[in-house]
Amino acid sequence: MSNKTTDVEPPALIGPGHSLASVTDKIADMVLTKRTPLGWWLAIAVSGTFVGILGFTVLSLFFRGVGLWGINNPVGWGFAIINFVWWIGIGHAGTLISAILLLLRQGWRTSINRAAEAMTIFAVMCAGMYPLMHTGRPWLAFWMLPLPNSMGMWQNFRSPLIWDVFAVSTYATVSLVFWYVGMVPDLATLRDRARNIWVKRAYGALCLGWRGAASHWDRYEIASLLLAGLSAPLVVSVHTVVSFDFAAGIIPGWHTTIFPPYFVAGAIFAGFAMVLTLMLPLRAWYRLEDFITERHLQNMGKVMLATGLIVAYGYAIEGFMAWYSGSAYEQFMLTNRLTGPYKYEYWSLLLCNILIPQIMWSKKARSSVWMLFFVSMSVNIGMWLERFVIVVISLHRDFLPSSWGMYHPTLYDWSMFLGTIGFFIFAFSLFIRFLPAIAIFEVRGLVPRGPARPGKSTHH
Repeated sequence: MSNKTTDVEPPALIGPGHSLASVTDKIADMVLTKRTPLGWWLAIAVSGTFVGILGFTVLSLFFRGVGLWGINNPVGWGFAIINFVWWIGIGHAGTLISAILLLLRQGWRTSINRAAEAMTIFAVMCAGMYPLMHTGRPWLAFWMLPLPNSMGMWQNFRSPLIWDVFAVSTYATVSLVFWYVGMVPDLATLRDRARNIWVKRAYGALCLGWRGAASHWDRYEIASLLLAGLSAPLVVSVHTVVSFDFAAGIIPGWHTTIFPPYFVAGAIFAGFAMVLTLMLPLRAWYRLEDFITERHLQNMGKVMLATGLIVAYGYAIEGFMAWYSGSAYEQFMLTNRLTGPYKYEYWSLLLCNILIPQIMWSKKARSSVWMLFFVSMSVNIGMWLERFVIVVISLHRDFLPSSWGMYHPTLYDWSMFLGTIGFFIFAFSLFIRFLPAIAIFEVRGLVPRGPARPGKSTHH
């Protein structure tokens, strides 16, 4: 048998010519160096401006109420729920890359899992702002929790909106712990390499006394596997629960059993698109081509294509069931999507989520940074339009023509949406500047090692 068969996984997960020291130097210097790329400063400046707009919008809503939004009767759910579902979906890729691919022993997750996990945390933070403000009285948000109280008021546990509270809060907590635990060994590396005494103390506090002992690594491995096992079902359960917000209703366009798997696939689809949207500029600004290699781009493109096909299948089933059911209301819902006042949004959705991702069948396209960025941005837009179609088109014309109405987002709708995007980019920019964006110890595990030399420590 030819020796060529031993090369089972070209291209490589890490660029050639790297040693353990060079991997540590490259990634740690992204945090400890005083030189920051111009692109990072530009991202901070622009996103910081939008964070200020977000703050103004939230204060306005706090003092003047949600009447500033474009919600009305019949469209009582507007941008608030559209953007809530969109942000929750984006957060799914982080848990998928970190937990499920870890359990499946997929080594290609190594260079992108840390940034994807951070993306999850920030996306869930953005998502949480919307239902909080949508209640109209955010200072009473604790009423949504089952706390004992003297008035004997208890939540309606049959409501999917209450299920959201438990599902999303659990998801956010587990994701945050998983993200932090995974960083502990790398925080110890930054502690050991930092020269400023205050920086050294800060990372020393964060790394929880990590010394790289065998007992530390043993507990770390156990904790990682337990958290991964806990996180994996959350990928499916959280967006399934979010889909019940719609599927449990009787409105045509909502009342369908395909929503749980359809929403989960769409969330992974949108999440991987956002991972690419963030990682491609990061790869260029910090010259990380040796760590985020062509193989990573290829695999992310393939996952995006596969989940996009599942989403396309969901669209086809929606159309088929509207016809097969024989329900005049379901058939009108589909006709209204195709030819009604919001038809351009629906046709744009099909273009962005079905047609454009077919480019990913081409290996050459999956290897092109610009093509991947174009497709990922198209998917980001398309998945937002999908939520718009599900919420607005389903509500604005329901059973009675006498109750029909149009929905028009106001300046405050747009300012809060753009503000959350700014907050997301601002938080992610701070993350890559002050915390290791790539898992140092995991990437070091990909470097071919020669015979061990006595006295050589590799705990960081």
